[in-house]
Amino acid sequence: MSQSDKIKLTSYSSKGGCGCKIGPADLAQVIRKLPQAEPDPNLLVGLDTSDDAGVYRLTDDLAMVQTVDFFTPIVDDPYDFGQVAAANAISDIYAMGGKPLTALNIVAFPISTLDKQILADILRGAADKLKEAGVTLVGGHSIDDKEPKFGLAVTGTVHPDKIRTNAGAKPGDALILTKPIGVGIMSSSMKKDLLSDEEIRRVTAVMAALNKTAAEIMEPYQVHACTDVTGFGLLGHTLEMAKGSGAGIRIIKSAVPMLERVRELAELGVIPGGTKNNFDHVKDSVDFPAGMDQYDKWILSDAVTSGGLLIAVEGSQADALLQELLAAGLEAGRIGEVVSEHGGRISVEW
Repeated sequence: MSQSDKIKLTSYSSKGGCGCKIGPADLAQVIRKLPQAEPDPNLLVGLDTSDDAGVYRLTDDLAMVQTVDFFTPIVDDPYDFGQVAAANAISDIYAMGGKPLTALNIVAFPISTLDKQILADILRGAADKLKEAGVTLVGGHSIDDKEPKFGLAVTGTVHPDKIRTNAGAKPGDALILTKPIGVGIMSSSMKKDLLSDEEIRRVTAVMAALNKTAAEIMEPYQVHACTDVTGFGLLGHTLEMAKGSGAGIRIIKSAVPMLERVRELAELGVIPGGTKNNFDHVKDSVDFPAGMDQYDKWILSDAVTSGGLLIAVEGSQADALLQELLAAGLEAGRIGEVVSEHGGRISVEW
């Protein structure tokens, strides 16, 4: 048995996946201190609304979409880690309505202490996921680091008139989520050996699934806003949509798709630090129903890695879009709506 076969990658980091992101509150304080860039009419999407990727116009008919994402191991298997990291990085392009084209690997690895085959397996997993997405690997960069980290910078294209931002939601839109939440709690439980092999395969498959199908299905619909749900959790990314759109959002907790056993594991005390930080960041902007306990609030704030698309679609088209997503095998749910009341805030109902 090689080291690659028996290695437990998550033991090399205190946090895993998108849960290792700098928290939204701390990040906002840093970004506010950056100097204001000179206005560029060709920068169609920048830092203003905390969107998933930047978009820069090249011609009247073509814009470039750019994103980067990397993190510490979220699963123990190196190949699976590469798959999840690649799916997560590519997702930002899909969320913007773009087509991903090229990618660059970003590698940090303790090359003198871990078997080189482990790194090879990580890169092989990512390469297979890029192939599935139709993305060409054009290079990368690596450093020797005590803690493994991996991700990608991805470039895609979109027509300037077809950009999906997180800031265009309109009252009357329905909200659809295309993957279940609870990934942060499940992956933390994995580190504590609280999951069965079947449960590990289940959460890994959810994270490794591309958002390509969801993006292709939503393309002909009247989608006013879109984002992918990752490190800031469902409530965190929904709040960005609400604030960016200047509208209120209503979420029905019972309609949110969720991985099995998440509530049980939360009650056992498996709440990632990133999840608690997310809740602290959003709590003053969310109205929770009377009687909702802290566990459910944490679950709705759970730090997701490679989550689904959160789609704000014209209400009259929502049922048709949802049925197409479900028919394609996606675990999608219609989880709420955009409203004119309480602009920039979220209300949660049972």
